[in-house]
Amino acid sequence: MLVQVVKSKIHRARVTQADLNYIGSITIDEELMKAANIIEGERVQIVNNNNGERIETYTIKGEAGSGVICLNGAAARRVAVGDSVIIIGYGFMDFEDAKSFKPSLVFPNEQTNLID
Repeated sequence: MLVQVVKSKIHRARVTQADLNYIGSITIDEELMKAANIIEGERVQIVNNNNGERIETYTIKGEAGSGVICLNGAAARRVAVGDSVIIIGYGFMDFEDAKSFKPSLVFPNEQTNLID
């Protein structure tokens, strides 16, 4: 049996941009993506700590070292610049393997979104 588990998490990143006129997705600093083991195009869930919104979308690689966290398209209506968000990637794995799996957890600096 396969179960879906947390594979990756970027905890309490700050939204730096919201672009309603973009096709969709979330743009994330490439360094954060690498540290969290998230790939471009991966489906993620975004949890907004400021208003409780939960959004599902896919990732776009942002400039490395920029600290960018930008919600694009319709998702831009669900955040405000400065909001604190958790970005979660999930994966499917065998039930027994899931019992010992350890996800990649990243805790960026809340002011810059860079890894300290």
